[in-house]
Amino acid sequence: MRKILVTGGLGFIGSHTVVELQHEGYEVVIIDNLSNSSRDVLKGITGITGKEPLFVELDLKDKQSVQDFFRTHNDVDGVIHFAASKAVGESVGNPLLYYENNLNTLVYVLQELNKLQAANFIFSSSCTVYGQADELPITENAPVKPAESPYGNTKQIGEEIIKDSCKVSPNLKAIALRYFNPIGAHESALIGELPIGVPLNLVPFITQTAVGLREQLSVFGDDYPTTDGTCVRDYIHVVDLAKAHVIALKRLLDGKNTTNFEVFNLGTGTGSTVLEAIKSFEKVSGEHLNYKIAPRREGDVVAAFADTEKANTELGWTSELTLDDAMRSAWKWEKKIRNK
Repeated sequence: MRKILVTGGLGFIGSHTVVELQHEGYEVVIIDNLSNSSRDVLKGITGITGKEPLFVELDLKDKQSVQDFFRTHNDVDGVIHFAASKAVGESVGNPLLYYENNLNTLVYVLQELNKLQAANFIFSSSCTVYGQADELPITENAPVKPAESPYGNTKQIGEEIIKDSCKVSPNLKAIALRYFNPIGAHESALIGELPIGVPLNLVPFITQTAVGLREQLSVFGDDYPTTDGTCVRDYIHVVDLAKAHVIALKRLLDGKNTTNFEVFNLGTGTGSTVLEAIKSFEKVSGEHLNYKIAPRREGDVVAAFADTEKANTELGWTSELTLDDAMRSAWKWEKKIRNK
């Protein structure tokens, strides 16, 4: 049984990926510092898979703790690295937090992987590396532009750190997965997106507004050059995204990678405006959402959606679930946690 470390494994995407790894028979070890997650997520994972993964509460910013972990777990076959701060708006206001949390932690993990005979590394990257792309849909060959936010910059720099490490470390193989906008929840409603405090992502703010936890949703800008004036995003169901991580990991474990650093876009290939996302939620939930148009938000790009051909053909992965599926599952999850 292959042993896989998932950093940030109690977070939104991490927890769904742990579930898919366990479904495929992997032994999973989770590292999480619980800064934006909850230990209760372990119960949800166990409820779905019937097996509780090993959990180590650890802050990857503590280099000594990272070294101690890898001394104990020197038999990991692969690492999927999610642990990072991820909100565009927050990163604009607190850039140093993002540089410390997203880059130092990456370096410490890679330093330990360099000590292993063979290391397989999946990096949680983002379409933010493209900035405002010149052409849509966005291919992996699109130029990486100056980042629109410190968060985006940490993903750009993170990829460069990994790429440079792969050049000089023949034992290290890595894939950066540049994903677009993950939303939704597991169909069981046992795990989902669980923001602490005020949500910084669109869909949990939608569901919290609909359930009465938030008074009103702000739509940031309606004067963009899009069909209805609101930003366009490629909303991908988190379960589809989780499955892609497992497929990418298996590609490395099976030696099917063509170079020791590869990049894949993960999205549906379809762009939806913010207002279209709201309408989708209203349709599947039967709820009328209270929202207002607010000024544009610094750091937001106008439009971003993926060209998925490379992921479809080389990786052998295709998204299967729709925007409506994602909204339906997110609403089911929201009602479940409020009923608790």
